[in-house]
Amino acid sequence: MTSTASLDTVLDLLRADPQSEAELEHLAREAQLLPTAELGYLVDTRPATEAALLFRVLDKARALAVFEGLSPDHQAELISALRTPQVAEIIGDLDPDDRASLFDELPASVAERLMHGLDADERAMTTAVLGYPRHAIGRYMSPEVLALRPEQTVAEALAEVRERGEDAETVYLLPVVDSSRVLLGVVGLRRLLLTAPEERVGDLAHEAVRARATDDREEAARRFFAAKLLAMPIVDAEERLVGVLTVDDAVEIIERENAEDSARTSGSEPLTRSYLATPILRVVRSRIVWLLVLAVSAILTVQVLEIFEDRLEQVVVLALFIPLLTGTGGNTGNQAATTVTRALAVGEVRVRDLPRVVWKELRVGAVLGAVLGSLGFAVSGLVYGLSIGLVMGLTLLSICIMAAIVGGLMPLVAKRIGADPAVFSNPFISTFCDATGLIIYFTIATVVLGL
Repeated sequence: MTSTASLDTVLDLLRADPQSEAELEHLAREAQLLPTAELGYLVDTRPATEAALLFRVLDKARALAVFEGLSPDHQAELISALRTPQVAEIIGDLDPDDRASLFDELPASVAERLMHGLDADERAMTTAVLGYPRHAIGRYMSPEVLALRPEQTVAEALAEVRERGEDAETVYLLPVVDSSRVLLGVVGLRRLLLTAPEERVGDLAHEAVRARATDDREEAARRFFAAKLLAMPIVDAEERLVGVLTVDDAVEIIERENAEDSARTSGSEPLTRSYLATPILRVVRSRIVWLLVLAVSAILTVQVLEIFEDRLEQVVVLALFIPLLTGTGGNTGNQAATTVTRALAVGEVRVRDLPRVVWKELRVGAVLGAVLGSLGFAVSGLVYGLSIGLVMGLTLLSICIMAAIVGGLMPLVAKRIGADPAVFSNPFISTFCDATGLIIYFTIATVVLGL
């Protein structure tokens, strides 16, 4: 039977709400034919009752693989729907960092009950990870790290890797620590395999790119990828090794940050589950706050129009160009903000570069304004006369310069005050540039036309 046929069969069985032992066995057989990725898709997108039903018929290994692929928010919903001994087994098999993310989403009473079900070592590691702030890289590290000592020989180190490597998060890059677990450096498994057995580990270790457990998760992940690592040691304030960040967790961080930035740039909050599986009210809640904020702030634009109402009555043609001018200002500002926000994220610019950013955007805005202003002068002047053309040309030049500077400035200001630069992008800048652009427009019209 093909995967597509099995998928259709599983969907039909789930919709039929199987209850008898024979029906559940049939569902389990059909589910067994599906790849793990398709099972994860079903659990992630089907209603909670169907997802829980499908999850219950999976064997332990596949259930764990599917569960690990879900968001912490969805994991919490699934646990609430299951409430079976299967849950305790899955929780115990999760990595400490994944377990900590899940416990964040669970009600305190449920998290406490599941925590007590862990053995002492797992409970201690999970508690250690939960002790860090939610956006700290310590929340994403694994404390299950295999560390070597500098006095060990290569033969001894490889023997330890064979003995303890199964329980370690990774063995590709091995930290080297002293007796107090202070990080001295790292050594790669490849280097150990290619070196004579009698060589000392301390002679092979090299300086390690590291992060403090309290460092911001995004900054640490960017550092991880900039150094092209497979694993990165995590240390505490005294440089003692407390865990390791692996590439899969670093990828998860960057994907989550990009999703959040993308959502906030468009004026909404990121969804914690897949789009199709997210309830309608939760989608509404993710969008409504910024829509209300923008609706209130748009009143500023209306007030500007009221102030210059008498000018509009004298030269009605001015009203025709308002959509063009406000759109140009918003688009120019958003382009600048998007460029600078990305540059901030990848470390190309810092807050201290603010004067250089302003100077650069001023020149960019001037060139854009000159091109658009010349075009606006030619077209509007030809149709409505030279005076209107001059107003349009000067306004487009001024708006482009203003919007480019504001768009480049806002992400840096947001970063400086500890806010999310993405929040200051499209929605906020569009509203600001609309109102400011109208003031510039009517001021120039008043001077040029003598209103």
